[in-house]
Amino acid sequence: MTDKPEKLIDKKGLRLDGRKPDELRPIKIEVGVISNADGSAYIEQGKNKVLAGVYGPREVHPKHLALPDRMVLKCRYHMAPFSVQERKSPAPSRREIELSKVIRESLEPAIFVEYYPRTMVDIFVEVLQADGGTRCASITAAALALADAGIPMRDIVVACAAGKAGDTIVLDLMDEEDKYGTADVPVALMPNLNAVTLLQMDGILSYDEFESAVNLAIEGCKKIYTMQKEAIRRKYASAKEEGEE
Repeated sequence: MTDKPEKLIDKKGLRLDGRKPDELRPIKIEVGVISNADGSAYIEQGKNKVLAGVYGPREVHPKHLALPDRMVLKCRYHMAPFSVQERKSPAPSRREIELSKVIRESLEPAIFVEYYPRTMVDIFVEVLQADGGTRCASITAAALALADAGIPMRDIVVACAAGKAGDTIVLDLMDEEDKYGTADVPVALMPNLNAVTLLQMDGILSYDEFESAVNLAIEGCKKIYTMQKEAIRRKYASAKEEGEE
């Protein structure tokens, strides 16, 4: 556990890692990283390292869980035992079970589930290194893995959090800000449709602060969305070049 910092924002208005309040952490995204999966993606966001794999559409097991008019979407979010400073148990924790549900419900509105009745799609999210904001990074990576698997979607879902560190509303909270800040507001968005698929809040904010945090998170989502599209474009551009050789 890290010691509590004296101040989350210094006199110059900069955060512990030197970012301005409205600045994202450095982000690196790759698509198509697991050859055995139907679709996959990897994201580094600050010190977060998250891998997502999608398998399906495939036959439902056990069969009685199949739905006659739509696909079943399953999601498993898991943090590797070595992903945090103190080794965590490999068994699924209550938080991981909850976040599996949160990620699934954030992605489901984007998917044309009615196109694949009596089938299932599995999403596996593995957090290799955690540094605050893993649910948002997981949604961003899982949505890309779905797109890479060729699952028909209304839009690619993207997620980003804003919150309050000290007296300042900040974008893309890292671990210390997540732990010692006043509030955390994760938002997932389908930018093309301007539709929010996830909005949560942990902590205390005034109405105006909440509005500022949501707006800042949406701006963050739009920036990451550009990076998502670029990552997909890169994968298919390189595949096209390999095909032409």
